[in-house]
Amino acid sequence: MSLIELRAFAGQRSCDECVLHPLCKPALAGIDEIERLSGSVLARRPLARDAVLFRAGESMRSVFVAQSGGFKTVAMSESGDEQVIGFYFPGELIGLEGLRDGRFRTDAVALESTQVCEVPLAALERVAAQRPEFQRQMLKAVGEGMARHQDHLELLGRKQAQERLAMFLHGLSERQQRLGRDPTHLHLPMSRSDMGSYLSLVIETVSRGLSRLQDDGVIAVKGRHLQVLDAGRLAELAHGDGDDGTGLAGRR
Repeated sequence: MSLIELRAFAGQRSCDECVLHPLCKPALAGIDEIERLSGSVLARRPLARDAVLFRAGESMRSVFVAQSGGFKTVAMSESGDEQVIGFYFPGELIGLEGLRDGRFRTDAVALESTQVCEVPLAALERVAAQRPEFQRQMLKAVGEGMARHQDHLELLGRKQAQERLAMFLHGLSERQQRLGRDPTHLHLPMSRSDMGSYLSLVIETVSRGLSRLQDDGVIAVKGRHLQVLDAGRLAELAHGDGDDGTGLAGRR
C-alpha cells in the first residue's frame, strides 16, 4: 500500500472509528512512521455473506477488524449443533480469544457483505512496543471483549425471555455509543435465528419479544433496522426492573 493510498485509507470515517487507527492515521503518527508501517495493515479485502474469516483450531497469526458489515463467532457442539457466542461490528477486534494458546477457538462468519482488515500479530507487537498509547488501546479492547463474554453469561442466566432480549438490545446500544455512533439507531446484521442461538431462545420467541417491545413503544423495528424509542424503559427491562408481563419465559 502506497503512502497516498494509506492516507486515503486512513481518512475514511470507518477507519477513524477503528480500534486500530493508531497504526495508520496520520494525526497520530509521523510521516516516517507511517511509511515504516505501511505494510503492517493489509489492504481491505471483501468477504461475501456467510464467508468464513477463520475456523476454530487454526493458528492465530493475525487479528481482524471489519470496516463494514458484521461477523458472528460460532462454536460447534460434538453433535454438530451451531451455537452463536458473539457478534462483532465495525471497529471491533475479532479473534483476540486466540491469544491464550495461539489458536482460534471459534469460527468467524460474515453476517453480510463486508470489508475486513487483517493485521499480523507481529505488527501489533512491534507497534505496541514503540507506542504506550497503543498498548493502552489494545488492553482496553481485550477488556471489552472479556466484559462482553461476562455479559453473555449473565444474559443466559436470565429466566425471562424478554429480559434476555432487552439486555441484548441494551448492550448493542451501549456498544454503539462506545464506538461513537448513535445508540438509538441500530443496524442488526444478524438474522432472527442467529439472535435466538445467541440468546438460547427459539426464533418464534425472539420474534414475539421484538413485536411486544414494539407494541409497548420501547422500540421500532423495520427489517434489520431498529430504533430505540424509550431508552429508559429498555434499560429497566434489561436490568429486570419491573414486570414485563409477557409470559415469554420459554427457553430451548
